[in-house]
Amino acid sequence: MTAPLLEAQGLARHYRVSHGMFKPPAIVKALNGVSFGLEPGQTLAVVGESGCGKSTLARALTLIEKPTAGALKLGDVDVATADAAQLKTLRQSVQMVFQNPYASLNPRKRIAQMLDEPLVLNTALTSAERRERIAAMLQQVGLRPEFAQRYPHMFSGGQRQRIAIARAMMLAPKLLVADEPTSALDVSIQAQILNLFMDLQQSTRIAYVFISHNLSVVEHIAERVMVMYLGRVVEFAPKALLFAQPLHPYTRALLSATPSIDPARRAGKIRIVGELPSPLAPPPGCSFHKRCPYATARCAEEVPELRSLASREVACHHAETI
Repeated sequence: MTAPLLEAQGLARHYRVSHGMFKPPAIVKALNGVSFGLEPGQTLAVVGESGCGKSTLARALTLIEKPTAGALKLGDVDVATADAAQLKTLRQSVQMVFQNPYASLNPRKRIAQMLDEPLVLNTALTSAERRERIAAMLQQVGLRPEFAQRYPHMFSGGQRQRIAIARAMMLAPKLLVADEPTSALDVSIQAQILNLFMDLQQSTRIAYVFISHNLSVVEHIAERVMVMYLGRVVEFAPKALLFAQPLHPYTRALLSATPSIDPARRAGKIRIVGELPSPLAPPPGCSFHKRCPYATARCAEEVPELRSLASREVACHHAETI
């Protein structure tokens, strides 16, 4: 059995929010006890509406922010107890591709400068060796080597995202966190970028944490799907199981809102009433109960924990009966 590349146990990230000079600060639990594992060459998709904690999870996984509680292990190194030298090495093995290709590239630098920078800071390669690696990486992501001397404004959105992917891959990372990497692109370009991700994974066995609102994209690229709501995981399942038979009411609502050419999927539309609760004052019990059509008195009092059911994990008191 392959050793896990990434392990998260009870991962939490809380923020203190000021309410004014004479009021105690509030605590926003952006992540509240998230656990999962990821092996080399696998793709885990993280889905949920805005405010569920997806981007906070991305910042924790890429070591941008330190978790408030819980354990995060990359390989055999625990991030919480790692020293500065270990963290520097870990950051080379974890990279990120951002949502907006127009904002993630420095408009003042040529492409060659942006791709060369991580090599200068983290390797002992000569300038000639770095130029060779830059040319090879551009070719690997579908761009011509002469593009290295151009500026970002000379490229389309799809080409810019290819450059961002090339920059993330320059240090041969083991894990790539992709935060909505196709949402700002046209549909035809989205397919090209997704195919590029899959080709890179086949050739390098890199693991992906793929964050997306688009469940059609998730169905195309992921192997397992983690559904989040207000900082907690509500369902965690293999892709085929989750799309064929979602168990949590929130997962069902997300899937029913996804456009589909399948008449069976279009027929089962589920409407969610109400807005996402404020993370400053989440409701007691199940955080979804005020919007859930199946909620009972127990849901308003008792927080459902993740439990194994039908070859997946689900956090719902009534998953067997709904």
